[in-house]
Amino acid sequence: MTKPKKEKLFRIAFLNHGKVYELFCTDVCTSGLLGFVEASGLEFGEKDSMVVDPTEEKLRDEFEGVETLHLPHHSVLRVEEVRKKGQAVIRDRESGEKVTPFPAQPGSRPRN
Repeated sequence: MTKPKKEKLFRIAFLNHGKVYELFCTDVCTSGLLGFVEASGLEFGEKDSMVVDPTEEKLRDEFEGVETLHLPHHSVLRVEEVRKKGQAVIRDRESGEKVTPFPAQPGSRPRN
């Protein structure tokens, strides 16, 4: 009896609007679009989990319905084949610290 073939899993880090996004996907390759990297099979944690990470929820909402990401080569920082899925995160480009997208305080306005 043969073992079922394990699906590959990748962590891809890329720049998006001045932040570093780290997502998990099942396929990464050169895109048919010149100068792009293709990432498909986006993986997120279980939606019905007891612990909710606001960053992962934001990413899940942002990429809901996306079948394939076509990322410009120059925005891709690294691609790693990993054994198990972690949390999708958004990091600050300069410090590398995790960015938590908390909603704005009610009644607060952005400063000019």
